[in-house]
Amino acid sequence: MKRILAISDIHGCYDEFNKLLTLAKFEPQKDKLILLGDYCDRGEHSKEVIEMVMQLNKENSVICLKGNHDQMFLDWLLLDDPKKFAHYFRNGGEYTVYSYCGLEWFELGHTHEEAKQFILENYSEHIKFLSSLPLHYETESHIFVHAGISPESENHNWKDHPMETFIWIRDEFIKSPLKLDKTVVFGHTPLADIHECDEIWFGDGKIGIDGSCCYGSQLNCLEINDDGYKTYSVLKQTLNF
Repeated sequence: MKRILAISDIHGCYDEFNKLLTLAKFEPQKDKLILLGDYCDRGEHSKEVIEMVMQLNKENSVICLKGNHDQMFLDWLLLDDPKKFAHYFRNGGEYTVYSYCGLEWFELGHTHEEAKQFILENYSEHIKFLSSLPLHYETESHIFVHAGISPESENHNWKDHPMETFIWIRDEFIKSPLKLDKTVVFGHTPLADIHECDEIWFGDGKIGIDGSCCYGSQLNCLEINDDGYKTYSVLKQTLNF
């Protein structure tokens, strides 16, 4: 089979993402790269990451899933909801605005509403791309998803849940036994919250890979090959902001 490489929660960490692909020796013609969402927010280069992910998807058929931060970005842009606005900017959305509009945007007196209109008018392809992202991907042995699946799921119905489950679920999924024949690979929940370190976590039927790069730790990559698993990680570089 093709070697599978899975990466999650890039969060604008553009340099680390590129270094991780180099470290893992990613070859588009030989490998299957699966990205588990959260391309924006909290990191310095959300726009650049999204542009790169779009290019990888278009030119190399890279699988790109949707994360909760990708959906929060869309909700802020497309919905007129003050609660979603506040929630988004409590969770690192400001850095995405900086990435698209420039660090000096608010210093020059521009508003969040003007930032929204600027992005809508100039980056419609980004919005279209993020809106189209699937919630999960499946192989013969693994399920890939941003946050997890309902612990009540069984082999025949695990897809039959709302979007919120796939992009937001945490403890209910992580702490409950699963009823599936396949292993679930997920991000979303920082690994330090699962096993007190940022190395990839191998649980019972679950593999967590979010190394909290945007918080200053590391970006992880899980390799799945004929012999089992291999892991790679790149430490976070100095913050630009």
